[in-house]
Amino acid sequence: MEKTRLFKFAGRVLHNLFRKPETTQYPFEPAQYPERMRGHVEIRMEDCITCGLCMRSCPSQAITVDRKAGTWTIDRFDCVQCGSCVNVCPKKCLDMEIGYTAPGVKKTSQTFAKTSEGA
Repeated sequence: MEKTRLFKFAGRVLHNLFRKPETTQYPFEPAQYPERMRGHVEIRMEDCITCGLCMRSCPSQAITVDRKAGTWTIDRFDCVQCGSCVNVCPKKCLDMEIGYTAPGVKKTSQTFAKTSEGA
């Protein structure tokens, strides 16, 4: 009984040694994203009117808009990539970009500010 299990195991090991890997060779081949991947939220701050509709529609409260300061902040860790903010934006300055956000060891947020138009 023990010999048959050993032979099965040896056969499986040899089979796996000589076949193509199931995983992608990411650093050496470009990443291929699934067709329906949502991606991550990106903003074109020059088009943003800081109305705050995206902030109010965000179910995870990952977006903060400060009208006075002219800033738009997203906490990437809290964002669930649902696309609600993109759908509600009246100026269509938010997009879901294909790709993953870079992983990090700390919970960080990104803040974007409007540039002064008089300069």
